[in-house]
Amino acid sequence: MSEGACYHTAGMTVSLTVLPDNRELQVPAGATILKAAQAAGIDITATCGGRGRCTSCRVKFLRGTVPPATIMDELQLGADLVREGYRLSCQCRVTEPVAVQVAPPLDERAFQMLGADRSIRDVARVVIGAGIAKQVVKVPLPREEHHQTSDLEELLGVIGRTTDDIAPAILRELPLTLRDGGGEVTVTTFGRQVLAVEKGDTALMKFGLAVDVGTTSVVSTLIELESGEQLASVASLNPQAVFGGDLMSRIAFAQFNPVNLRKLQTRIIGLLNQHVEEIVRQSGVLAKWIYKVVVVGNTCMHHILLGIDPSYVGLAPYAPVMRHSLVLPARELFLKVNPEARVCLLPIVAGFVGADAVAVALATRIYESSEVRIAVDIGTNGEVLLGSKAHLWACSAPAGPALEGAQIRHGMRGALGAIDRVRIGDEVEIHTIGEVAPLGICGSGIIDLLAGMLDQGIIDHSGLIRLEDRDRLAPRLRERVVMRGEERQFILVRPGEAGATGEIVLTQEDIRQVQLAKGAIASGVAMLQHVAGIPSEQIAELMLAGGFGNYMSIESALRIGLVPTLPAGKIRYVGNAASLGAQLCLVSEAERQRADRIARGIEHVSLAAHPAFQDLFVDCMNFPRRA
Repeated sequence: MSEGACYHTAGMTVSLTVLPDNRELQVPAGATILKAAQAAGIDITATCGGRGRCTSCRVKFLRGTVPPATIMDELQLGADLVREGYRLSCQCRVTEPVAVQVAPPLDERAFQMLGADRSIRDVARVVIGAGIAKQVVKVPLPREEHHQTSDLEELLGVIGRTTDDIAPAILRELPLTLRDGGGEVTVTTFGRQVLAVEKGDTALMKFGLAVDVGTTSVVSTLIELESGEQLASVASLNPQAVFGGDLMSRIAFAQFNPVNLRKLQTRIIGLLNQHVEEIVRQSGVLAKWIYKVVVVGNTCMHHILLGIDPSYVGLAPYAPVMRHSLVLPARELFLKVNPEARVCLLPIVAGFVGADAVAVALATRIYESSEVRIAVDIGTNGEVLLGSKAHLWACSAPAGPALEGAQIRHGMRGALGAIDRVRIGDEVEIHTIGEVAPLGICGSGIIDLLAGMLDQGIIDHSGLIRLEDRDRLAPRLRERVVMRGEERQFILVRPGEAGATGEIVLTQEDIRQVQLAKGAIASGVAMLQHVAGIPSEQIAELMLAGGFGNYMSIESALRIGLVPTLPAGKIRYVGNAASLGAQLCLVSEAERQRADRIARGIEHVSLAAHPAFQDLFVDCMNFPRRA
């Protein structure tokens, strides 16, 4: 039924059974299955934020009347799944008792994610100095009653400080700590703050955590603070994606709703604590010896982590609540490292250009380049940096999740079974992650596929599947170009091919979704070049950062116009630059201070507000014509 349908069931509840949890819920009559399940704490992924524009929230009806398919059900799921009783849970309202089976998500361990692929040793001229100091001292214990002193005063006298900036938790443990060690203790400080007082000599135990909170994935890296050595790293999907794959979906979920904001914050903090547990297990380092944490992320991820309402970030003029760098104790975020460890969040530039963009600038050293360079962090919320030591410009280029397989009929993230490479000649050749039977196609495969379809004339520069011209194609390609109902499709894999159990197609609507995504990236780059007055001939280098950017083919990206037309030799991968930037600020306070200066010096370009942007965006949605 439509969003505006009326129900004569005010105050009534209906039974909804959700499998595989086998939980029976009593939900308000007329509520969508998606909202009812999420309200009960049952995870149903809704990549598009519950707008009926993807298939991630699909459910299969097992008992009760299967509701008529909506237009969005038919468009997204296709006739076969609709006939089998599948529906989009965001479109189905519960009006009578039903039981549904949630479509199983992919095993997260199978996902291909770009972790901390580079270390700080890859960046020249980094002065190690994390700001964490440890002193092993012998504290005289009071022996006479008339001696007017205290344990704290004796400790501060020995370490040469007068500060009283010590947390109550440390003071509560101080008497036993001093006496158990016979007065020998190790004092850990960060600036004026005393972070820990430990019995005995623990001077060599100084560790920190660099965290990159991306819209799609989260990477945490353990670093030894004296040497800068990387000891362990963990990467996971961002669990907030259940409530939407892109930033605007998550902002809409949290908008003016403290309960939903708390859900998003709890998800990310819970994941970071899981990362700490795994890193401790991998490295043998105790969590209490992690004294410094540096976090980078886009503006929305930054605000949600802090529990700050991101509502106005999602509304024009897209103003963040704060932009300055922030340092706070780990206990305030309930992070399971040392409770007094300092969590340092890098500054935000403006709008959606967040701390991750500042970290990319640090890692690529674009701010000290004598030549003009471009850094593009391609992801769900992409950012573009352009400039040199003379001046830097930045903009947000929100590609959304389409380049990672979301909102694509048979799209999926880069996981086991995803088609990640495609070559089209007289026939189609595919490669899957893990070299197993294909389950779907991920972003790098989609880019290859479109490049091949362009080269073979299967689609034109506007993205239209040229059904009328298929007779010009090689015989084996010709039969893959089909019209089903009113939908143009290209059959990438038939059942049985390469071990596939089902058909994998690219639809005309899929192509439009990718065009929107690639248009966002390409127009972001083009707009910065326009504002800066710098033609492509003057670009010395294009650096591709981020998970997706490092897995796609440069040749295919050039062919479809995702990146500017430059010689392939001027384009290089730079890995997870945001994570590397966080690592730099973790081991070097000088780098963290530099991040503040860089953020203040970047000129933010608001694309939507620029009068030339709409025409530029439409032009960038098209594919380059054949030379």
